[in-house]
Amino acid sequence: MNEVRYAGFWIRFVASFLDTLFVALPVAILIYFLSDGNWFDFSQYQQNIQMAMSGNPHALNHQPQTSFAWELGFEFSVLIITILFWKKWRGATPGKKFVHIKIVDAKTLQDLDNTQAITRSLGYIVSMALFFIGFLMVALRKDKRGLHDLLAGTLVIYDKDANLQA
Repeated sequence: MNEVRYAGFWIRFVASFLDTLFVALPVAILIYFLSDGNWFDFSQYQQNIQMAMSGNPHALNHQPQTSFAWELGFEFSVLIITILFWKKWRGATPGKKFVHIKIVDAKTLQDLDNTQAITRSLGYIVSMALFFIGFLMVALRKDKRGLHDLLAGTLVIYDKDANLQA
């Protein structure tokens, strides 16, 4: 029987960064233009950055106005796209596929189901809300599971099939 290799904190961080570039950023750009610039006040972001770069301690006193409806649209779009990738690529997103890791059911090591996918995605909110401790758990646990993995009953492992396909 093959040994399961758990994907640790840093490889998962790299996969998440790549997903931000290849999934979330394109969706954000699309939503921004679909909202006709009403999703958030980009000019306020630019002004805050300029003030911060000049050393102004009040750079973050005025936060940009955002549209809650467009923010929900963005979050929901990323959630749906992520779940579609997990289904199509058997537990992987573009970032995970690139670094040869995937999400599986913790007990069976089989593909995650729809309930696990949704629970895991919503579990990210809990992992972040607790000062990112839910993500830091990945670095501290032997099985490399974050709070969102525990809630959904999932594991992130190296995809042994990826080496066969390469």
